[in-house]
Amino acid sequence: MTYSAGVGIANFTFDDAKGFWQWVDLCEAGGVDSIWQSDRVISKDRNLECMSVMAALAGATKRMKFGMNVASLGLRDPVLTAKQCATIDVLSDGRILPAFGLGSTRSRDYVATHTPTKRRGKRMDEALEIMTRLWTEEEVDFEGEHFTLTGASIAPRPVQEPMPLWIGGSAAKAIERTARWGTGWQAGIESADQVQPVISAIRAKADELGRGIDFDHYGVGFGFRFGSTEEPIIQRYVEGFKKSMGKTPDAFSAIGGATEILQKIESFRAAGAHKFILRPIASGTDDMLSQTRRLIELVLPEVAAMNA
Repeated sequence: MTYSAGVGIANFTFDDAKGFWQWVDLCEAGGVDSIWQSDRVISKDRNLECMSVMAALAGATKRMKFGMNVASLGLRDPVLTAKQCATIDVLSDGRILPAFGLGSTRSRDYVATHTPTKRRGKRMDEALEIMTRLWTEEEVDFEGEHFTLTGASIAPRPVQEPMPLWIGGSAAKAIERTARWGTGWQAGIESADQVQPVISAIRAKADELGRGIDFDHYGVGFGFRFGSTEEPIIQRYVEGFKKSMGKTPDAFSAIGGATEILQKIESFRAAGAHKFILRPIASGTDDMLSQTRRLIELVLPEVAAMNA
């Protein structure tokens, strides 16, 4: 079992593309395990498209892994998505970490496009089976409620065997979906107390199905900032969190210094998580670089020490 720390990004807070690549270079050189790009297509906030980001990272890095946090499979075609993931995996020599969930029915991606949400869980179940089979089988025949394939195949298939397949969600159906198809699970905006029973339930269901998910393939994420709760950026963050989530972000973020961040990591570690996706609360290139540099210098060595 290993513990590792990656970095998650949602809004494109960098000044420009040059700033983004400076940040990526810092992460690559600094020992960051992985970069996780949030999936949000329709939004007034500045966001990058997650599959495009992973393809770009495949060419710009040599060591880091990368994934999505998480991509909505209720909105994506499974054949095209399987082909995209396989292509990126080949070109990166096996560094992609595909991660999928349903996405919120309140998401603008659904609402603005008038995409039906009824039976989207069944659609995702079919999509997961199709992708898994396309990644491993010579030809795939499939007839379901939402998709039909006859003699479908993709080549080249992924370098990784098996191809990682991380699943998001904590509802009963998501737990069963993870246990049946996933190689890992990624928490949403959930506290350590909320995460622990989900991890236990996934393990129990996987055992029931005769499958196993590695202990170090359970991931959690939270926002962090080296700074003070009195900073304007944190006050805006708290207000935005309250507005969107209806609660304060105290259980889902760490503000202060390395001690506070490591305490939050330890609480999730005690709940059974092994991969930590830390999201800088920052604005602008210089701030992102500063926050990430301090994470690399003060927190990552302590995470690495957990593996001693």
